[in-house]
Amino acid sequence: MEDYIIREIDRIGEMLMLVAKRLGLFLDDVPDYSLVDVKEEFRKNGCSIDIDALLQYENPVRYLVEQEKLSDQGLETMIDILFHSDLDDAKKEALLNDALAYLNGKGYFSFKLQSLKSS
Repeated sequence: MEDYIIREIDRIGEMLMLVAKRLGLFLDDVPDYSLVDVKEEFRKNGCSIDIDALLQYENPVRYLVEQEKLSDQGLETMIDILFHSDLDDAKKEALLNDALAYLNGKGYFSFKLQSLKSS
């Protein structure tokens, strides 16, 4: 059972990386896409995370790691995807700060998310 759970966590992380690549997060320039684009890519790739519901949670980061079982890298990728969308700036900052607090608390330093903090 534990092996199955680990494989599922890895699968979700790989799916998020694929979505990020399709949205242009690994190109030299900063991508420009909307939440609609993110939702469409999630739908195409069979990702079960409901962005609208996620953004309604009081603590979306806790939901992602506890309910969706995202790994540290998966969480990092998810926040990166949302940060580069047309999401409200206040919500972006709140998600970024929560994710950094969670990851830092675990001793996981995210260069990617720290670089977003300074931009």
